Amino acid sequence: MRTKLLLLLVTAALSLSSAACNDMGTNTNSNSNANANANLASPRSEVATPTATPKYSEEQAREERARAKEHKETIGDTLDDAWIHAKIVAKLIGDTKTPERKINVDVVHNEVTLRGTVDTAEAKTEAERIAKETDGVKKVVNQLKVSPAAKPSNANKAKTK
Repeated sequence: MRTKLLLLLVTAALSLSSAACNDMGTNTNSNSNANANANLASPRSEVATPTATPKYSEEQAREERARAKEHKETIGDTLDDAWIHAKIVAKLIGDTKTPERKINVDVVHNEVTLRGTVDTAEAKTEAERIAKETDGVKKVVNQLKVSPAAKPSNANKAKTK
């Protein structure tokens, strides 16, 4: 009788542990499979998420003011003024219609003054457009002068007979 009781207890224990393991495994697998299947079944939307504008730091503003000073330009004390200056200069450099290094860009209290000499009226207009369309700019004063580039003269050419 002892043997039968022991056999019955061992069988019951094995049955319970086996059922518990199978039940636990089924729940875990069914949940993870259900989640995996749900992820695969739902179509992924191709919505672009906007990226945050990087913060403009005091260090970057100091560097921009130093570059501006080298070109005899003025930047106000605010981060906005330095950031506006950096954006306008970058846009002028990237635009083939504007000779950026002939154009001085001053920014004080979000107001931009363009100074210098450009070759064409188109370059003057384009520089003003770029400044006006820059985020944060309140006002643009265009003091650019138009002076066509001097054409090479024929005086240096040797005369032939």
